[in-house]
Amino acid sequence: MKKILRNIMFWVLLILISISVGIYSKRDSKAKVASKAFGAMLYMILDHSISEISVDELAEMKNVTILDAREPNEFEVSHLKNAINIGYSNFTLNSVAYLDKDEKFVVYCSLGKRSENIALKLIEAGFRDVNNLYGGIFEWKNRGQSVYSNSKETEQVHAYDKVFGIWLTKGEKVFD
Repeated sequence: MKKILRNIMFWVLLILISISVGIYSKRDSKAKVASKAFGAMLYMILDHSISEISVDELAEMKNVTILDAREPNEFEVSHLKNAINIGYSNFTLNSVAYLDKDEKFVVYCSLGKRSENIALKLIEAGFRDVNNLYGGIFEWKNRGQSVYSNSKETEQVHAYDKVFGIWLTKGEKVFD
């Protein structure tokens, strides 16, 4: 039954994406992703309530603290260089209390939804410069950027699940 529901969700998502590709392609955003279909899906699932930055923008940034809003098991597989894992399910503001609220932060997850939620909590707690990585680690890897595990570069990326994992087109997908 669970597999049938996942398949239905997959097809509904694809239909919604195909409908919204036209809407997304007309959207003026500096945080676009390479794939129009991926961009359309992100356009639909994100609230766009947080400042969004592109992979290219983050790749050029200096003096930024990168926060990974994925679960620890996802972070273990791979993460952006020097990222700090703050988790999602067990995230608390106490876990980031040591951070300077005046620093520049970029939060990411697989796609951008969980990081958008965490970024909003950070802003509500007084963090002043918080951005969401549009397309998350999937777009980061899809654009040919490096990911790391235990301080070593890796091709593996935790693909979250098989439904959303379709958006990771480069690297080696890892599922639990």
